[in-house]
Amino acid sequence: MPSHWIVTVAQRAQLPNSQRLAVAPGATVEQAWSEACRTCGVSPAVLSQHIAQQFRLRVADLDAAENRAIKLVPETVARRFGILPLRENDRQLVVATSDPVDLEVERALGFASGRTPVFEVAPPEAIQRAIDTKYSPDRVVQSLLGNMAAGGGDSVQIVEEAEPEAIGAVELEAEPVVKLANLILSDAVRERASDVHIEPGRAGGTVRFRVDGVLRHYMQLPMPALNRVVSRIKILGQMDIADRLRPQDGRARARVDDRTYDLRISTVPTRDSEKAVIRILDPQAAPGLDELGLAEAEAARVRHLLSLPDGIFVVTGPTGSGKTTTLYAALKHLATGDVNIMTVEDPIEYELAGITQIQVEPKRGVTFPSALRAILRQDPDVILVGEIRDLETAVVAVQAAMTGHLVLATLHTNDAIGVVARLVDLGLDRASIAAALRGALAQRLLRRVCPHCKQLIRGDLTPSEERLVRQYGVQPVVRAVGCTQCGNTGFRGRFPVAEVFIATPEVQDQVTRGAGLRELQQAVTQSGLRPMREAALEAVGRGLTTLEEVERVMGEVSVEEAGSAAEAEGELAVLVADDDAVVRNLVRGLLSKHGFRVAEAADGRAALERLDAEPFALLILDLNMPRLDGRAVLRQVRQRKATAGLPVVVLTGSDDESAEIEVMEAGADDYIRKPIDPPRFLARVRAALRRAAG
Repeated sequence: MPSHWIVTVAQRAQLPNSQRLAVAPGATVEQAWSEACRTCGVSPAVLSQHIAQQFRLRVADLDAAENRAIKLVPETVARRFGILPLRENDRQLVVATSDPVDLEVERALGFASGRTPVFEVAPPEAIQRAIDTKYSPDRVVQSLLGNMAAGGGDSVQIVEEAEPEAIGAVELEAEPVVKLANLILSDAVRERASDVHIEPGRAGGTVRFRVDGVLRHYMQLPMPALNRVVSRIKILGQMDIADRLRPQDGRARARVDDRTYDLRISTVPTRDSEKAVIRILDPQAAPGLDELGLAEAEAARVRHLLSLPDGIFVVTGPTGSGKTTTLYAALKHLATGDVNIMTVEDPIEYELAGITQIQVEPKRGVTFPSALRAILRQDPDVILVGEIRDLETAVVAVQAAMTGHLVLATLHTNDAIGVVARLVDLGLDRASIAAALRGALAQRLLRRVCPHCKQLIRGDLTPSEERLVRQYGVQPVVRAVGCTQCGNTGFRGRFPVAEVFIATPEVQDQVTRGAGLRELQQAVTQSGLRPMREAALEAVGRGLTTLEEVERVMGEVSVEEAGSAAEAEGELAVLVADDDAVVRNLVRGLLSKHGFRVAEAADGRAALERLDAEPFALLILDLNMPRLDGRAVLRQVRQRKATAGLPVVVLTGSDDESAEIEVMEAGADDYIRKPIDPPRFLARVRAALRRAAG
């Protein structure tokens, strides 16, 4: 009785136990491959190599299948014969097959494509998965759902959902796509995620959740499935699914586990597809002032500022530092029922009873300045401005503050006293700032160690802990370990650390006179401000967080040390040598705001000429410059007697680790990679100056 061709291949390849392999000639190709792999103890990939070698064919790369080739073969033909088109030219069509002896395939492909088939070998199961991916993405989505817990997304209901777009709407409302999108949203809510990132890549897509300010991996998706989920999300946000070439923004509302959440959706085109980010907002989750977790010293100063009848109180910090949450807590504290509170926001993140909230809608003419002017005609007592972004908004806010209203607002600055410089940059005069500004709060969010797995520190510290103790001068109490309750991160939840300055008469006088950063910092410190770093280290001593977390959030050296030795003697001169004018302007603006005098050089020779002409306290040096590169400049600086002790910070866009080692051994004091992160850059510049000062 004749044997199946796969038996002959196995025996010629001398696979283990091939003499005992028995496959009936009429067996399907799937049965033949399965029996050969089982009996001979080889994987489908290894068997593919032997089959390809016996028939003098190539092993197929299914991931490299081209869309032009796939369009030449109908899905029905591909599924009937178990083949996947890979690539084509004018005469040939290369296809993956698991049965290279099937002559009927050659005839069918020749008829369907008008080209001569050329076979490459791949396992039947791999070809089937590739066919599902390329021809029917719904099958991929259904397969993903089949591998997950059933019913995970059934608790999601879309509230006030828009009608689907005409293009592809029926396909995108298919049950697998809806279920997968709902599953992602429901799991994000249950894991306390603030944002969902759906990110495309060349080989596949990734879904990540931002939990407690840090991104966590959630799942991998094949690109066809990811594209369909992104399109489904765009439909929920009333966005145009046919337009994949422009950034878009949308909104939706979803109910998960009987609780309603607002979704802010943003998409941007990428080289491979579209990336979507979903911000998840719980309108009913606004905490009160006592529930924020502020240290009592800072909370008392905030209560004092909120008790004032007029003026501006600013909350500042980087994106994601909890500014809006703090302002809402302040509003809840003020909303006693006997005051008229009105807000202008973009977006409205929390819904508060007894407060009039206005959503900015530029397309309808509702901007921050126009809404503020309208509010002033509504007899308000307290006004919240979501963000002061421009001079027009700042002027109206100051006018409101100086006419008997308490104005709460946010700004983006690194520390509390930086509010003054930021308002000056917007164009306000110092006299108006001094008259209107009552105080400012700057804050960051630190992750709280997980109560379920935290470990009390007994005995010796780890090398990392010892380094941080030397740096910060505080003994840690607990370690972050990691468990299922915290996603194996060691942290669960966050709390704010803040510094609050109150504009005393002395501070107001300094602002009016145009005092420098150091003088302002001294004035606010004398008025009772506790630097944010001290609040963070106090939290470490109380066992709320770790030194590693403080360093992650606040940088290697606190930016708030504005009165450091680096600036103790007034304005220090810094030379910035970089051939990129954009970088020079950025560094100049950043350092000038913090009390430094900045000179520039566009190449290495110009830098040396400036160093010969005048003394500098610090050189910031780019590596790749015309006429004379940074390495040569560094060597000459160290060889010259007048500049041998000059601190040099190398600033470069290179990712070459050997370059860092080279310049540090050549005498550089620090090595900073572009793009510049302002807080870390300032901190490291000051650290270099402190080291030079001894």
